[in-house]
Amino acid sequence: MKVKMILPALAEAESPFWRPVKYSLFPPLGLATLAAYLSPGDEIDLQDQHIERLRLDDTPDLVIIQVYITNAYRSYRIADHYRLKGAYVLLGGLHVTSLPGEAMLHADTIFLGPAEDTFPQFLNDFKRRQPKKVYHSAVRTLAGLPPVRRDLIKRERYLVPNSLVVTRGCPHHCHFCYKDAFFKGGKSFYIQKTDDALAEIERLPGRHLYFLDDHLLGDRHFAAALFDGMKGMNRVFQAAATVSSILDGDLIEKAAVAGLRSVFVGFETFSSEHLRPSNKKQNLERDYTKAVMRLHGLGIMINGSFVFGLDNDDKDVFRRAVDWGVQNGITTATYHLLTPYPGTPLYQNMEKQGRLLTKNWNLYDTRHVVYRSQGLTADELQHGYNWAYREFYSWRNIFYSSFIHPSLSHKLQHLLYTGGWKKFEPLWNFLIKTRSLNRMLPLLESILETKRDNSVSKKSNEFQLADVSIASSLIE
Repeated sequence: MKVKMILPALAEAESPFWRPVKYSLFPPLGLATLAAYLSPGDEIDLQDQHIERLRLDDTPDLVIIQVYITNAYRSYRIADHYRLKGAYVLLGGLHVTSLPGEAMLHADTIFLGPAEDTFPQFLNDFKRRQPKKVYHSAVRTLAGLPPVRRDLIKRERYLVPNSLVVTRGCPHHCHFCYKDAFFKGGKSFYIQKTDDALAEIERLPGRHLYFLDDHLLGDRHFAAALFDGMKGMNRVFQAAATVSSILDGDLIEKAAVAGLRSVFVGFETFSSEHLRPSNKKQNLERDYTKAVMRLHGLGIMINGSFVFGLDNDDKDVFRRAVDWGVQNGITTATYHLLTPYPGTPLYQNMEKQGRLLTKNWNLYDTRHVVYRSQGLTADELQHGYNWAYREFYSWRNIFYSSFIHPSLSHKLQHLLYTGGWKKFEPLWNFLIKTRSLNRMLPLLESILETKRDNSVSKKSNEFQLADVSIASSLIE
């Protein structure tokens, strides 16, 4: 059987803000995971439109398309094209689960929720020529998951091809998060067996790893066992965590010993009044600055995430976020305009209130204003968002925040990482066009592995011994 698996490019690929390097970071693991269930004799073609030109002149028997909100329209066009050619088309992913009625118009079969249990069911039904129209995930487990088909991934075209996911979902339930709708009807957070996760890591070449888990520290016992197992592997890795998981206990120290060198943290907003309606309880009454100091004391760089456009945000919200990030030496900042994704409580509330400005899914990319804010006009939101990115990544602020760090090595690390990521776009584009992007991985590993000096290590130990179960008010 000829099988084609496609990750269509997001709508941002046609935007003037498009950064090819940002979408050449990680391979499409979801599709490569499903490919492991196919038969050894199947002819599989996995294509990621972000890093290659999509071929549409072939004649596969089965087409599997992963659908996100901003590639939905493109996914539907591709699906319609292959259905006209006689292929059997499957659609799955976040957007399909959120709006199954919309997706059903363009597919022979749709998958709702994660497909580790339903895709094998479909394959059996398909072989018997009795496939269902809809498969809904009910069994949530990663036990017995076959190894990801990494042989189908074009490793040389990604900056960090060693991406992996050892958990699914998130233990928290923020009202604006897209993932809750995806895991509806079953467990919303579940983990791989530690031995299986460690075996997957052992199979990966090189040193660098990127955990794509929404919250790698979400299950403390699993994370502790994982980090203990990674000791001595000589790995460096990047991951995501919450403020509370950074401040509570010694798990973040275990992660640092195992090789954690960069972490994505969802700060979102400095106002507890904004956090409560969003149900982001893990950030309530947490001292963001202390979390930053603890991470920096361990030699861990920070990618801070911030959301603009929450109700009661005012015109100063953009400068407050930028100034706080710069003054606290945040390595990189990711800014978002609040986006009410279909299937979330936020979307449902805004739809009832008549606050949605558009249902053009191409604009639901956290870069465009798609709803009416109570505190700011659409123009003020858009202008402030654009200004925040320009200001944070200005050379002036890159140098200023670099020199916040106490040691020369960390000053240089910050400067190289932040400047290299945002200020050398022509170089990144050249490397992508010449398919040389992966040659930069050793440099990334070297930057991540900057040695901590004695003063920083001493600071880390002080934090480790201190009582960090605090209840300080958020920075205003």
